[in-house]
Amino acid sequence: MEKLRKLSGFHDRGLLEKARLYLTRKPLPSLEERKKYDYEFATSTSFHGVHNIVRTRSRSRKALWMAVVVGSICLVAWQIGSRFANYLSWPTTTSVVVQYVENIEFPAVTFCNLNRFQTQAVANLSAIFFLWSIVSGVLHLFDTRETFGQEIKDFLQGNQNFSIKEFTRNNGFYLNNSTLLDCEYFGEPCYPESFEHVFTEYGNCFTFNHINIPAKRRVSASGRGLSLLFDVKQAEFTDDPALGFVDVGITFAIHSPKAPPRFDGLGISTPVGMHAHAAIQQVKTIIQEYPWGECKRNIKLQHHKLYSTYGCLQECKARHIQNQCGCLPFMLPGNGTECDLDKFYNCVSPELYKIELAGLCTAGTHNSTCPVPCEETDYPTTISYSTFESEKALKFLSTKLKKRPEYIRHNLVYIDIRYHDLNYKMTRQQKALSVSELLADVGGQLGLFCGASMITIIEVVEYIFTNFCWMCVFLLLKAPEVPSWNTTDQNAQTHKRRIQEC
Repeated sequence: MEKLRKLSGFHDRGLLEKARLYLTRKPLPSLEERKKYDYEFATSTSFHGVHNIVRTRSRSRKALWMAVVVGSICLVAWQIGSRFANYLSWPTTTSVVVQYVENIEFPAVTFCNLNRFQTQAVANLSAIFFLWSIVSGVLHLFDTRETFGQEIKDFLQGNQNFSIKEFTRNNGFYLNNSTLLDCEYFGEPCYPESFEHVFTEYGNCFTFNHINIPAKRRVSASGRGLSLLFDVKQAEFTDDPALGFVDVGITFAIHSPKAPPRFDGLGISTPVGMHAHAAIQQVKTIIQEYPWGECKRNIKLQHHKLYSTYGCLQECKARHIQNQCGCLPFMLPGNGTECDLDKFYNCVSPELYKIELAGLCTAGTHNSTCPVPCEETDYPTTISYSTFESEKALKFLSTKLKKRPEYIRHNLVYIDIRYHDLNYKMTRQQKALSVSELLADVGGQLGLFCGASMITIIEVVEYIFTNFCWMCVFLLLKAPEVPSWNTTDQNAQTHKRRIQEC
């Protein structure tokens, strides 16, 4: 019974007492042994300068070498600190490489008439311009609520089932043999069927080399590409000057076949009676991920095969509008119930201003809704114009098309789009300092000022750890003894006292 009590008392003691009992079995190194260990470390370490402090007997030389060692340590600490500060600022460099190739992919080109609607269809429907401005506000925000609010309300009350989508498709600009007089791609003829219909803020537009075309079009010689001759039919199509549409001609946007066309600030306008010469170049941009750059590599779009900031903003607006209004504008990507005009005016338009003012769909930085893409392909264009046509060519076309010269000068637009050279320019953002370069720089500073290496660092760490362990052992042995008690005896005495009280 007594053995069981002793064993129970031993188990009830704390960890500190157990450690003390264990350490008392091993003697603590004496002061001479510790001094000997310090001396051996100082004389054998690969840290330069320390052995000179220990071995020399002259006090002045000791002080000199101590100042040298301490100064070197301060300098190397400052240098290493500045190197880490530079690394944590995430510096980058930009390299530009021009790569020549045998053939290069031709971009997509979207064409629109600057006059969006047929004159006859909108003769008694002036509100259509304002309605279209509201509908196309999902792409290019334009406020017509205050200026034309009452006129739009009156129209909505009398035309509940009016579909502006179908009206624009049927009465907007069209592409057939009468509006596309000539089309040639790389020496081969192309036809209106080679274009894909899309809706933009300019109404009906048509894209050449759309992503839905299975075969990719490539160019194998510079100076040749896409040539088109349009008839804008100025008398047949019109627009409202009050909304800023005062020009006549064709506007086009050059973009990747996998990305949607963007005209807001990027469309190239060609007036009638002019020959536009567009020389394009392919520029690929590669941006580093955060924190070096501002892109995020894992972002995917649901309705676009290629990530772009513009496509991301479209999908962001579509999500917010669908959640708040319960419908989806037909000009935005996605699957949902199409918004009618009443929803456009009373819900979609106010929600667009809310998105704009509250910053619900932002772009640019890594923490925005739509950061910049990590890889992007642009087509910067150099445009030049010449008068179309010359007097002799004007007579030839007048006879061929059976049109008067005045009609040709006021309605025809000639556009040439071709690569300037068979090359592409790659702009790559790179890390200015990698981890291996940082370690090499730190190692160079240690070697220059202290003659140290990784082995030296391990030696110092081992020395500090050994002294730390000895200090812990010393403190544990000098700690006051932890009182122990037998819980079994205490419980028995308490029980006995209760019996006596009873």
